[in-house]
Amino acid sequence: MSYVDGFIVAVPRGNVDAYKEFSAYAGSIWKEYGALEYVECLGNDVPYGELTSFPRAVMAKDDEVVVFSWILYKSKQQRDEINTKVMADPRLSSDKWQMPFDGKRMIYGGFEEMLRL
Repeated sequence: MSYVDGFIVAVPRGNVDAYKEFSAYAGSIWKEYGALEYVECLGNDVPYGELTSFPRAVMAKDDEVVVFSWILYKSKQQRDEINTKVMADPRLSSDKWQMPFDGKRMIYGGFEEMLRL
């Protein structure tokens, strides 16, 4: 079954265009190395919950928007191989890019596909 890396970040509204530019660039590199899909979704109906919510999870501030993203791979083994190559790729060097969000508040994880309808 497929494997998915999922991400949630809080992006300052003033940085959305820079985030989109960075993501398009980074996503093309993931795809170059074999990722099947690279998807970024900008939250527009993401309420701040009383106990839990996407905004709470990333400590989103009033001037930030929640972004939900995922990368799809054929398998976890393929994901591990691709991520090793991506992380070593000098095109994603921190010298070239200033992150348009606070990476310390990013939530991410790997998920094995369980069901697809």
